[in-house]
Amino acid sequence: MRLFFLIFTLASTALAGVGVIAVLAAGLDGWRPIVIGAALGALIAIPVAWLAGRKIRTL
Repeated sequence: MRLFFLIFTLASTALAGVGVIAVLAAGLDGWRPIVIGAALGALIAIPVAWLAGRKIRTL
């Protein structure tokens, strides 16, 4: 479980940044699209961290 939280911390910040950059590159401005992009990136990080932790644990 500790490995999941460690990977989630790293993945959520990276994917939230990707979400914000994608929103800004799409030409959307304002605080709502930016927050939504960051939140979606953080939500996507949950299964990513779970899968990565499971793969690492099986090594």
